[in-house]
Amino acid sequence: MRIGDFKETYAADEALLRTPPVRFWMAAFGVALVVFPWVAGDYLVYLADLVGITVVSALGLNLLTGFTGQISLGHAAFMGVGAYTAGALSARWGLGLWLTLPAAGATAALFGVVVGAPSLRIKGLYLAMATLAAQVIAEFGFVHLEPVTGGIRGINVPPARLGPLEFSTDRALYAVIVAVAALGTWFAANLKRSAPGRAFVAVRDRDIAAEIMGVPLFATKLQAFALGAFYAGVAGALWAYFMKSVTPEHFPLSLSIHYLAVVIVGGLGTVIGSVFGAVFMTLVPEVLRGAASLARPYYPEAMVLLSPLTDVVFGGLIVGFLLFEPHGLAEIWQRTKRFFRLWPFVH
Repeated sequence: MRIGDFKETYAADEALLRTPPVRFWMAAFGVALVVFPWVAGDYLVYLADLVGITVVSALGLNLLTGFTGQISLGHAAFMGVGAYTAGALSARWGLGLWLTLPAAGATAALFGVVVGAPSLRIKGLYLAMATLAAQVIAEFGFVHLEPVTGGIRGINVPPARLGPLEFSTDRALYAVIVAVAALGTWFAANLKRSAPGRAFVAVRDRDIAAEIMGVPLFATKLQAFALGAFYAGVAGALWAYFMKSVTPEHFPLSLSIHYLAVVIVGGLGTVIGSVFGAVFMTLVPEVLRGAASLARPYYPEAMVLLSPLTDVVFGGLIVGFLLFEPHGLAEIWQRTKRFFRLWPFVH
């Protein structure tokens, strides 16, 4: 904020979009999102759908891990619960998005409360092990609860429906994914400034002090697990509609690790970091794939090395950001904004 800028009301000071330039660029970004599917090719729309689903799920993990400090290695399990819920309701009862998305989120949230129950007694590495156990149990259930999940074969999911509207293509589903991602981002940004959001941060920073000050420690942790799992469940439902099927191999432990990488690279405890991390970590494999295609005429084995190379790059990115930029892409964005806000008087 420049010298001389001030707000006359508390509501103005608490506004998400505080200045006219910010409101202008956000409006331009909104227009770009609306125009994008009309001008972009099928492959770019496909990537945009992937980014939107990743944003929703990463927001949930950031609320749990970044805001509240509760480490979770079971995020893929929460997504799987939501995906199977939406897939079953859609395939077997023909329910539309108005019911399947909330039901997927609520079912995952209930599972999240069960997984988060040990958080009263354990934290840190021990809590991570508890969520890892939940991930293993969920994967076992996805395979062996055949009457519900379809076992190894999974569930074929019909196109998403909203009343008379049917979203049968990636381009049509784009509208649903962007709307859900925008709503989830808006809610998370407002939650951070609310009393529950401040309680989340207090538990993360110093849980004993927060409890002494009146923050209900166990209830707050369970709320964080429920909310993070709700986001993941909704993202899982969108994934089910996007892939048009749900199978156990869609939600392995490696997916949970991937989402941890997303929030670490993007910036723990920041809403914009979830968005940046989702975009960055979704596009990295595509960039590597493009580089491998360009290198194929000179090195025919390039595509064979792509899969292990992707894992190496992901690991290197996590280590690099932890060492050199622990606050992630969100901090780089903030520094860039500060530079241009003060330019040319950067000193």
